[in-house]
Amino acid sequence: SARLSLTLSRCSGVGLALCQRLLEEDGRIHLCIACRNEQKSEATRDLILATHPAAQVSTVEVDLGNLASILRAARELRCRFQRLDFVYLNAGIMPNPHVNFKALWHGLLTGKVLHMLTTAEGIMTQTDRLNGDGLQEVFATNLFGHFMLVRQLQSLLCGNERPSRLIWTSSSNARESAFSLSDYQHAKGQESYSSSKYATDLTSVVLNRKFNSQGLYSSVVCPGLVMSNMTYRILPIFLWKLLMPIMWLIRFFAKTYTLTPYNGAEAHVWLFKQKPEYLDSLVKYHSCTSGLGKCYVEARKMDVDEDTAEKFYQKLLELEEQTLEKYHDLLD
Repeated sequence: SARLSLTLSRCSGVGLALCQRLLEEDGRIHLCIACRNEQKSEATRDLILATHPAAQVSTVEVDLGNLASILRAARELRCRFQRLDFVYLNAGIMPNPHVNFKALWHGLLTGKVLHMLTTAEGIMTQTDRLNGDGLQEVFATNLFGHFMLVRQLQSLLCGNERPSRLIWTSSSNARESAFSLSDYQHAKGQESYSSSKYATDLTSVVLNRKFNSQGLYSSVVCPGLVMSNMTYRILPIFLWKLLMPIMWLIRFFAKTYTLTPYNGAEAHVWLFKQKPEYLDSLVKYHSCTSGLGKCYVEARKMDVDEDTAEKFYQKLLELEEQTLEKYHDLLD
């Protein structure tokens, strides 16, 4: 029977490339695209059908920064499907990104500039805010919204004939130093994106421990540096145009400069073809591209403390409980 993949994305960039590449791997797969609004979902569906006219592509509307929207979408998916084979948790935001040029200059002087350019460590800051649910917007959209949806879809993910897979889009910018258990929503810092991606890594580790025995497996990937709508907001467009030739050159030294959405989806697609039982739950799979443009996947051990991961998971469960009390009318 055809496998079913739910892809949560911003309906562009890596998310769109991933959908197209999955159909190249298996034309029988049923794709369900989850986007924030109906127009974007339908436009993405049309783009996919233009290159794969026989594909089974459906859509669902979900705003991962809005808990009521998540609960409604989960209810709809439970009505429409009996199981989900793959859930690609790829949606994310990086609001008001700023480059710290002083830190970048320091990196040049200390010889750490290549590391900084490949991880954005110390040079990227964001301005976060509270959303309509009273949660920090980046934490809610990049992690908690995904977590809530996964929890609501548990009946479609556990106890199936074959394993179900969660594949989270994390980042090489996920750093322990940006994350704090006492401020896990990152209300007090300026690196909310990094914190949310480190929280993603922690969550995936615990989900494996809790649910592998029920046939649910979780993995994290890093798409590398992809030129997308999110990236283009960091600097003015004219600067990107000036920098692009340099970035293609940097790729000879920095394999994570995947640059195109097609290359950035390499690890996502590679995981689609693997048996999850043989994967290491403490590894992050990085999309890489050689200087000559060859795509490959590199597995790197994650810098996660399993005790911290367990404590954080308990905090997520507490927050989930508080949330569900507010929205009990949207539960079955």
